[in-house]
Amino acid sequence: MNDVRNPWEIIKTETPYDNNWLTIYHHEVLNPNHNPGIYGEVHFKNFAIGILPLDHQMNTYIVGQYRFPLKKYTWEMPEGGGKRDVDPLVSAKRELLEEVGLVAGKWQLIQELELSNSATDEIAYIYLAQDLQQDIPRPEDTEVLEIRKIPFAEMVKMVEKGEIKDAMTVAAVFKVQWMIQQNLIQCQ
Repeated sequence: MNDVRNPWEIIKTETPYDNNWLTIYHHEVLNPNHNPGIYGEVHFKNFAIGILPLDHQMNTYIVGQYRFPLKKYTWEMPEGGGKRDVDPLVSAKRELLEEVGLVAGKWQLIQELELSNSATDEIAYIYLAQDLQQDIPRPEDTEVLEIRKIPFAEMVKMVEKGEIKDAMTVAAVFKVQWMIQQNLIQCQ
């Protein structure tokens, strides 16, 4: 049985950095063995939202963009953030429209993830979006995006070859691949 007691004791907390998206906490602690130490924690003020769109011909959409923290261009499924006081599905619908200009008639939550739980509290919600209708993308002013429509099987190969490394996308691709193998996804 899991012990749910918190074995950490916080002695003092400082907030060296805070902005609209995250807060960094510096904790002075007593660790589980009662030895003094420090713990850095990143609190995300938004949920991470990911959407794997899948049309009736088994095509999906990927988004290419320069990722500032990685200092490189990456490919991933449509992703973004959602305020914690807003239903993640509402945020997913907004992100899908913003990034690839799609509106979906069918939504399914396929995965909830803790993205880096040793140092952050970031929670991700990943949706499968189907029954797609094309609209006009509405990217944010911080986004310069390239959109590609590709067969889902090609996206699987990109993940397997390490061409797509984004954790949420990798998790979504393997989950959807499994769902297809189990006949849990209907594409007409």
